[in-house]
Amino acid sequence: MNSPDVIVVGGGAAGMMAAIAAARQGASVTLVERNQKVGRKLYITGKGRCNVTNHCFPEEVRAAVPRNGKFLYSALDHTPPAWVEEFFESLGVPLKVERGNRVFPASDKSVDIIDALFRELKRLKVQIQWGRITSISCQNGAVSGVEVGTAADKWGWEEACKAVILATGGLSYPATGSTGDGLWMAEELGHTIIDIKPSLVPLESPDECCARMQGLALKNVVLTVKSSRKKVVYQEQGELLFTHFGLSGPLILSASAHMRNFEKEQYVCAIDLKPALDEQTLDARLVREFSGGANKDMDNLLGALAPRLLVPVLLERAGIPGDKKAHDVTKQERRRLLELFKCFSVAVSGPRPIDEAIITSGGLKVSEVDPRTMQSKKVPGLFFAGEMLDVDAYTGGFNLQIAWATGRAAGESAAEYVSSPDGPSFS
Repeated sequence: MNSPDVIVVGGGAAGMMAAIAAARQGASVTLVERNQKVGRKLYITGKGRCNVTNHCFPEEVRAAVPRNGKFLYSALDHTPPAWVEEFFESLGVPLKVERGNRVFPASDKSVDIIDALFRELKRLKVQIQWGRITSISCQNGAVSGVEVGTAADKWGWEEACKAVILATGGLSYPATGSTGDGLWMAEELGHTIIDIKPSLVPLESPDECCARMQGLALKNVVLTVKSSRKKVVYQEQGELLFTHFGLSGPLILSASAHMRNFEKEQYVCAIDLKPALDEQTLDARLVREFSGGANKDMDNLLGALAPRLLVPVLLERAGIPGDKKAHDVTKQERRRLLELFKCFSVAVSGPRPIDEAIITSGGLKVSEVDPRTMQSKKVPGLFFAGEMLDVDAYTGGFNLQIAWATGRAAGESAAEYVSSPDGPSFS
């Protein structure tokens, strides 16, 4: 069998897009994936629905990237969200736009996205090998091939090629294959790896109330996150979950991407339990409830206003005994209760481990990569795509948009590189 022009390492979103882009440009392509299935991480994105992209302009995507957003100028201008939507529609996947401009397959099934990519890989005759790349070979300073091992690393073989695209992801969700292999291979070739941290991740809290309310999901609440400098770093309405270790749920995952300085900052999550009611309206509601149930114990009466698991915590924080009759509650106690409904605070101590994160923050230093081509500035013929780059975004389809854009740039550029007898020019 002839050696391929391009070997793509990693069968996730960025890797599959890179392989498709290179093959569409006429390159012979082999995609090497360590799992026995491509797109494993795509199966679980968007709660299994696959938030493909965000229906917005490139500048809005860059604004959702808290660090190194400028690196993505060329890639996003070449592959904007509109292109991604048209791409999947052309592959036979109808899409829909939901709240926050989030784009999903109309079927709400991530498998439709994966199957469409797989069909396109097969149509373009991309060879898919199941194995693990253990190292990248170079001759005269440029890529010349890879060392491929089995999943168990018991034996392996060398595969020659003219270009390699590393798209192995970061360190989040290692069960899907993101174990940092590409990062360590890049480091061995002289690249710098910026501190790896979890992003879009649950948060730990020292507050024992979280464990007491484990399993409680709050919907349609407003979460405000403040730093120790009293700066609001995040505010949004949605759903969160109390767990045995702290906080989780969609609001918390989104908020975590804004909480990037736990080494120097402390953060507090303030929850507005009744965002639809201002303080005056809520106080009037409390007065009515207390009057209508004047002879009820507070732990029973408050069940009409708060979930069962939350009631004893609210009363404890307000300093109101659970067996106190409603008609005995003082104005000051009612005021404390009102303030808790509008601002229930939970301190957080840090993120959960990176293997529980959706996205890796940090990665390959972007100043060592050409932002137009995604090619290494250190090793000719080596390209990068996706999460292993030091760019990560907030939730809403932005991270997958980055994967598609960088994957396409790397794939097309690698194909152009191998077709040029002199290779690219490096300044």
